[in-house]
Amino acid sequence: MLIFISELIGTALLILLGCGVVANVTLDKSAMKGGGTVQITFGWGLAVLLPVFIFGKSSGAHLNPAITLAFAADGQTLWSNVPYYLAGQLLGAFIGGVLVYILFKGHLDADENKDAKLGVFATRPSVPNTALNFLSELIGTFVLVFGIMGIANVEGLSGGLDKFLIFAIIVSIGMSLGGLTGYAINPARDLGPRLAHALMPIKGKRDSNWKYAWIPIAAPIVGAYLAVVLYRIIPWN
Repeated sequence: MLIFISELIGTALLILLGCGVVANVTLDKSAMKGGGTVQITFGWGLAVLLPVFIFGKSSGAHLNPAITLAFAADGQTLWSNVPYYLAGQLLGAFIGGVLVYILFKGHLDADENKDAKLGVFATRPSVPNTALNFLSELIGTFVLVFGIMGIANVEGLSGGLDKFLIFAIIVSIGMSLGGLTGYAINPARDLGPRLAHALMPIKGKRDSNWKYAWIPIAAPIVGAYLAVVLYRIIPWN
């Protein structure tokens, strides 16, 4: 139960702060309109950092079904705990999306840009190309998981410095690859808020682009698994 609660609250906080920074920067009526992609990238990095600090001890703060499934395949996470992780992550992501809708309802309703409204909640490719979009999400998640596992090779980490390195990994991926697909690199991050967009009564919204939604679900899972496999193959010692 502690795993479920930790992942639910942690993922809700992740989406609240992450999608919140997108809303802040992109919606016309926001006082931070035009803050730019650098603000969004750092905002997402900080959105991951905060729940990782809070829930790192209680659940490992996966906050990401791809990480949970890859770690279970690697033996780091018990398969019997996987349902608690996934349920907490997916429900938390949806709740986070709903909270963003509630807080920014006036801004969403006043904005006439339908794509911008969807972009607050869900990712999309800048250039639609199924194979390359899939590859982008796969590689982005590979870098994330490989980097997280690689932190264990750094000696002398203490006082939460390892968690700041996770922040650095997220920001690095966003700065370098974010313009391709919005770097979901997390099935829950895209699915939960996309579902919130579909279900909430947002004035003048467009469809939720479900035809693309399978890519940020499937590609991160594959990328995370490949990262774990390669990490274990390398003879570190």
